[in-house]
Amino acid sequence: MCVISTGVFFYTSFASFETHDEFNIIEGTVGSNGDLYFAFYVDNEISSKMPQKGEGYVLDKEKTTCTNEASVEFNETEWSVKVVNMKERNTKCTLYFESRYSEDILNGTDPVLKDPLIPVTIEADGTVKKADIKNKWYSYEDKEWANAVILFDESQNSNYQVGDTILEEAIESYFVWIPKYRYQLWDLGQYDSLTEIDTSKVHEIPIIFGNYTTLDEREGECTTPMKSGATGNCQIGDYMTHPAFLSIPSTGFWVGKFETGYNGANSTTEAEQNVNDSSKVIIKPNTYSWRNIQVANAFYTSYDYKRELDSHMMKNTEWGAVAYLQHSKYGSATSVRLNNNSSSITGYAANDEPVCDYSQEKIECQISCNDGTCNIAYPNSILASTTNNTSGIFDMSGGSWEYVMGVIVDESGNPMSGRNSISNSKFNGTFGCPTCDNDSSGLTQLTEGYEWPNKKYYDIYLNNGSDQNYTSRILGDATGEMGPFKGYTSTTAGLKRIGSWYDDHPFLVTNYVPWFVRGGNRGDGSMAGIFCFGNNFGDVLTWISFRLILTPS
Repeated sequence: MCVISTGVFFYTSFASFETHDEFNIIEGTVGSNGDLYFAFYVDNEISSKMPQKGEGYVLDKEKTTCTNEASVEFNETEWSVKVVNMKERNTKCTLYFESRYSEDILNGTDPVLKDPLIPVTIEADGTVKKADIKNKWYSYEDKEWANAVILFDESQNSNYQVGDTILEEAIESYFVWIPKYRYQLWDLGQYDSLTEIDTSKVHEIPIIFGNYTTLDEREGECTTPMKSGATGNCQIGDYMTHPAFLSIPSTGFWVGKFETGYNGANSTTEAEQNVNDSSKVIIKPNTYSWRNIQVANAFYTSYDYKRELDSHMMKNTEWGAVAYLQHSKYGSATSVRLNNNSSSITGYAANDEPVCDYSQEKIECQISCNDGTCNIAYPNSILASTTNNTSGIFDMSGGSWEYVMGVIVDESGNPMSGRNSISNSKFNGTFGCPTCDNDSSGLTQLTEGYEWPNKKYYDIYLNNGSDQNYTSRILGDATGEMGPFKGYTSTTAGLKRIGSWYDDHPFLVTNYVPWFVRGGNRGDGSMAGIFCFGNNFGDVLTWISFRLILTPS
């Protein structure tokens, strides 16, 4: 190893791609006689060495460059560099490090910030301030999750300095960071029939943050294909990387802090719009939830929202990732309080934990209201947060049901469109019941709707013929693992089925109702919840909304 001076740069040379203490992986395609050089900048000052892990620095991947079309891959967990696509000798890579707060327990899965996201802190009274990213602005250890906002006028981003208050009227949307993690399996969710409820199943879910996948060979790590019904070599007690993180090139994802709202709506009916229009996205508290929208319109509204941040509609497994983090020691790890606002306004919490009496013919679960007599608005609604404070995610219990990108496949293995020509998602595909609901069109599939996006944007489930066949779950999606389940029948209210985790409603998708919905509705009482799952047609319904995800790489 030698250090040579070339103008203002100090390049460290690694001949023949030898391994060095600070660079665990260095490889190229030139051969043993090639030369590779590195230069380091730390907080914009030239340095003769790379900062050590744990010193509070992160690699600025946008500034970091290599000559000769090579590029750098940096592993924060291992604190190692790999140079790829190196085709010529004397390749030089310049790495830029900047000081930034990093939480040790996250093992390199700290929030990924890209324009137009502004990192913020949120005080107990809801005051939003621009965060100082060089100092502690989140702490998952203390159940304080990282938050960021997007402004209506993004040209004003640079006008805010650290510590400045960002007024509510300037904010278009709030997002919360979900770091990549693996969790410990406690149940493979393979129930053949309904059984008595076992309340002992409810427990704190052990998770370990880190930027690795199930493909890594690690002690105690199991591998499972990311598909419905698969177990791979996973056993109870193993740790498994949550599947929500396997299809994204990031160390986590940003999730909408509230259900998606319809910008400009001044009443609950004005927010019922079946359109594809990303300009109408607003994710804020005390906003009318956007409902009555087909799944494909919701997806492409989300997809077009911020392409530079890989925006998309929440998948079923991504809902599961939020739910498991909520029930770990880094979240509230308790029942998430219902949003029972009868006008479908975001961020509310019921005054009391809802109770349902299943012994009665008419099941009264929870009174909903919009005048504050039975609920409380954000920011005082922290019992409806995933963290029991303002840093968490809201509306995951009640409010409106939320469509997620989780769908059953037909006999050919293709995702289904919906029930029939009357009730469908607007995605092309087969219908599960073409003649149901007096549909006389004669159509068995939709062919003039939206094309399906890349497969990484939706979860597919096996066509199992029953909404009780929990073996078709995907491990991590917070469905089959939440059992056992028990059914109750009422002559007035019809069939009610509840899961052992907080009595939440558990109905899987079938070919008749091929789309997953999550969270429950404002009037579902104890059957609503973060572990609640149901099914629907994919069409317009006034009680179903959707949620956004951002996955900047």
